[in-house]
Amino acid sequence: MAISGLVSNRNFTSFIAPVELRPISTTCFSVSLKLAGNYQLRKDLSLQRGSIFSVHHGGQIAKNPFARKISHIEQREVYGLGVRKLSKVKRACVHYRSEEYEIDETKVDPVVSNEGASEARQLEGNGTTVSPWWRKLPKRWLIVLLCFTAFLLCNMDRVNMSIAILPMSQEFNWNSTTVGLIQSSFFWGYLLTQILGGIWADKLGGKVVLGFGVVWWSMATVLTPIAARLGLPYLLIMRAFMGIGEGVAMPAMNNILSKWIPVSERSRSLSLVYSGMYLGSVVGLAFSPFLIQNLGWPSVFYSFGSLGSIWFAFWLQKAYSSPKDDPDLGAEEKRLILEGGVSKAPVSDIPWKLILSKAPVWALIISHFCHNWGTFILLTWMPTYYNQLDLSLQRVLKFNLTESGLLCVLPWLTMAVFANIGGWIADTLVSKGVSVTAVRKIMQSIGFLGPAFFLTQLSHVKTPAMAVFCMACSQGSDAFSQSGLYSNHQDIGPRYAGVLLGLSNTAGVLAGVFGTAATGYILQRGSWNDVFKVSVALYIIGTLVWNIFSTGEKILD
Repeated sequence: MAISGLVSNRNFTSFIAPVELRPISTTCFSVSLKLAGNYQLRKDLSLQRGSIFSVHHGGQIAKNPFARKISHIEQREVYGLGVRKLSKVKRACVHYRSEEYEIDETKVDPVVSNEGASEARQLEGNGTTVSPWWRKLPKRWLIVLLCFTAFLLCNMDRVNMSIAILPMSQEFNWNSTTVGLIQSSFFWGYLLTQILGGIWADKLGGKVVLGFGVVWWSMATVLTPIAARLGLPYLLIMRAFMGIGEGVAMPAMNNILSKWIPVSERSRSLSLVYSGMYLGSVVGLAFSPFLIQNLGWPSVFYSFGSLGSIWFAFWLQKAYSSPKDDPDLGAEEKRLILEGGVSKAPVSDIPWKLILSKAPVWALIISHFCHNWGTFILLTWMPTYYNQLDLSLQRVLKFNLTESGLLCVLPWLTMAVFANIGGWIADTLVSKGVSVTAVRKIMQSIGFLGPAFFLTQLSHVKTPAMAVFCMACSQGSDAFSQSGLYSNHQDIGPRYAGVLLGLSNTAGVLAGVFGTAATGYILQRGSWNDVFKVSVALYIIGTLVWNIFSTGEKILD
């Protein structure tokens, strides 16, 4: 039983000879601790919190799962290897057995810190550490989930006005022109910060800019009822302020993911983040009527806006603009990110002349315009299409209010699902050796030609159900664009990903503004078939430009 007194003693350094470190791999060191007599305690330090000790005696080896608080010298060495917070585990648990000396005992030191107990658990008999599931999640995907949640809140706060405007217009006696002015005031600020948001993100970091954006638009959302009661000019200013906050979201997100996500996971990560926007619309459209009916229209803005403060608290604690800024990032994950070819060099000046001289950049801008023309028309005018009498097709697509609400939500759900399917397909193709250029062209071609095909079929459908089916399929195939042009900014210029997205998304927002207005003009003089023809023509133009001039290779250093 002599070993028991030696090994189970928490402060047994007095029995230990000088520690010898010798490398056995790039992420593992072997530590030999000589004990009294012929016993030798051998410890292999790896990237796990638990460590394996072996007691050697006469050539016999008894495995001993053991986790304890390491000494200051060991801690510094281990941290250099990237081991995360080993010192938080302060429990000693030793099982040792020797047939020669008839020893078979387990001793556990009951002194465990609350911090260590909450962060790690020791499995009996194998020395491995079991962490909570959220600590097993790779840090880069935690960043993705936080961005996903930010975009969820982004569209929740945006679409609530489309529902609340109905009781608000009755209370304040607004006519249709005033309602249109209020709805469009959001884009005044949104357009203003597209490019500026990209510049700020590339210079200051995505964490700062995205955090600012969420706080800014959340405050504007909460203050909207107050502004409405003060008067129309105050409401217009507040909606423009909200647009300023949401305008920086996409460039900042693109910047931070360009540094955290390797190329092999880029499509999946971006698709998941953008699906947050689609699901945000679903949540906003689903819960806004309930809140308005039970608590009044101001409750929508107060409840949705307050969620931003909760998100911001997590963002401050968990997010970093770059992997090199995160002190808790494991060495293995950091190596994976860096080997993914992600550039982290800071940006001091934006080379505008160089950027605007590249054909792939203009392919992004033109394709984004063509894509958003059709997308904004479908999402803005869809309820009108479902409910209007289309004289040119000689059919009536009329639904009651409940059915119309369901049909407005359906395309968003379809886009959320197919965006992630497209992301998985794109990353799988890249991992199998297909060039990034080919993958981006394939995915964006689906994002253009799919909607074009299903829009042409709308002129041939004979039932409302088929019209809804074609519309859903159009939006579902449109979602493949998340793995096409929306992923391409990080491909061609990861250092300037925020600026590139700001440039192309400015064109996309202008397409939405002009396309929505042009649709109303066309419908006054023509039919829905004419509206769809314009969208199809732009989809085809976008397909040609994209396949001729785009690339998946880095062209901006």
